[in-house]
Amino acid sequence: MSEVLVVLTNCPDAASARRIADALVEQRLAACVNELAPVQSVYRWQGAIERATEVPLLIKCTRERYPALEAAIRALHPYSVPEIIAWPLAAGYAPYLRWVEDETQPPRLA
Repeated sequence: MSEVLVVLTNCPDAASARRIADALVEQRLAACVNELAPVQSVYRWQGAIERATEVPLLIKCTRERYPALEAAIRALHPYSVPEIIAWPLAAGYAPYLRWVEDETQPPRLA
């Protein structure tokens, strides 16, 4: 079984979050994307403290598909330096993990 990752990215608004989530699932880069409730982020950017409302995406994918998933997020994301971080799962319900693996298989060429 492939290693499953949980990936986090934050989007500036619901529309960009939805566009990215739809594309990742459509391209089979993610099995599931949770669009979470808006959060308040505080961060330093270009020397200044910033505050922003962001929409987090919690993305489930496999380690094998991560490079393509990261490239897709970078291409679709409106930020010049989007947050894209991933955690490996230490454990999980085996049927769900198999489903993630199945749903992120690249399309087969005919």
